[in-house]
Amino acid sequence: MRTLGIDCGSERTGYGVIETDGAEHRMIAAGVIRTSPKWPFEKRLLEIAQGLRRLIGEHAPEAAAVEEVFYSANVKTALKLAHVRGIALLAIAEAGLEMAEYSPLEIKMSVVGYGRAEKRQVQIMAQSLLRLREPIESEDASDALAVAICHATRRAVERLSGERA
Repeated sequence: MRTLGIDCGSERTGYGVIETDGAEHRMIAAGVIRTSPKWPFEKRLLEIAQGLRRLIGEHAPEAAAVEEVFYSANVKTALKLAHVRGIALLAIAEAGLEMAEYSPLEIKMSVVGYGRAEKRQVQIMAQSLLRLREPIESEDASDALAVAICHATRRAVERLSGERA
């Protein structure tokens, strides 16, 4: 199954596309949709939406997964993040993709085995699970790949437990 993982951010939205059978994962694409903090917020949202639509059209994922909003001490930051997540959810719905959301804790548990893992640990484990020779340069892209891996792993577990029932 081809899965798109999205790590939302108003300046940098990470994305990662993997091909997976649930046990083994292969990276298809990863990167960041960048916007300028100098742009009006609505232009930034438009750029993210267009970028996600392009990625979905180019890579034809069957499913997409997004990190849930985490609680932030800064309300303004949390609201901006929620807007970006809304754009991501809209792009996913427009494409008719299967969609899932996971908390940062669930993603880290799935990829690293420890819910309070640091970003660097997530980066290293994503590289290892995807059997990449080089480290993933962007933390945003590695976080997005981790979201995709989390979804693939969850789907595989659900399929196995459903087959045994």
